[in-house]
Amino acid sequence: MSAPASSPETVPAAAPLKKTTWAWGAATFFGVGYLRPGPGTWASAVAILLWAVEAVGGHLSAHTVLIGLLIWIAIAIAFGVPAATIVERESGCRDPGFVVIDEVIGQWIALLFSPVDWPHALIALVLFRIFDITKPFPVRRLERLPGGSGIVFDDVAAGLYALGIASFVRIWL
Repeated sequence: MSAPASSPETVPAAAPLKKTTWAWGAATFFGVGYLRPGPGTWASAVAILLWAVEAVGGHLSAHTVLIGLLIWIAIAIAFGVPAATIVERESGCRDPGFVVIDEVIGQWIALLFSPVDWPHALIALVLFRIFDITKPFPVRRLERLPGGSGIVFDDVAAGLYALGIASFVRIWL
């Protein structure tokens, strides 16, 4: 018995006839989605590195890092939803595993309000990956949204869960 052709983690057997270059670049976060194993974890790690480079490399204040991160999240959602929709359609796969812009967005959300250091980055990474993989209520329901909205917004919700728990840990422990 063979696996369904459109299972969530299926990579298409043949390249699609048409590839919308900007969409594939954005959806795979410039190729990070092709890394194995665990493209979602790779994307989360890259998101953390970009956050750290922006904060530390630019010698920015916490307020500036927060504003910058919010801008990057908004831009990533604005491009990520249509890009994921196009790639899903062109690949013939429902929620393809190589689409990782959603993990980048979710990880950046989990990092909001975090001090720029490796212990907090690690806490945000672990929490986001747990919520992204387990998809607690109502995260799993968001996957039912059509196209790129379902791909992206379940990870937005997982990022919000991780942000909430990480913030609670920072405040109360």
